[in-house]
Amino acid sequence: MEPARLPASLEVSGLVRRTQAAGGFAMVLHKGEPDAGTILVVAVDRAGLGTLYERLPDPAGPRRWTAVRTQQADSRSDFDAYLDRRATLDRDVWIVELTIADVERSILNQG
Repeated sequence: MEPARLPASLEVSGLVRRTQAAGGFAMVLHKGEPDAGTILVVAVDRAGLGTLYERLPDPAGPRRWTAVRTQQADSRSDFDAYLDRRATLDRDVWIVELTIADVERSILNQG
């Protein structure tokens, strides 16, 4: 059984604050349903390319942040179009962009 989930707005706020506290930059690209919206995290690397993370079910335990899409330098607009489609198809989704060194270790594995 999965543990109780924090409201999405509170979890997003925590991601933003932890990123800023670690010296990074965070921006909410799309606000979703405050209590139960899906959260997508776009981690931007030094080259300005994004990796999209989504918390997915894990048969071994609770949901895990998983990289589901990576932006390519030669097709940046495809990545942006995918995010736009997700926001259009699921108005409840939150999309948060984080720019920080080693986002997996610093932010996504803390909760």
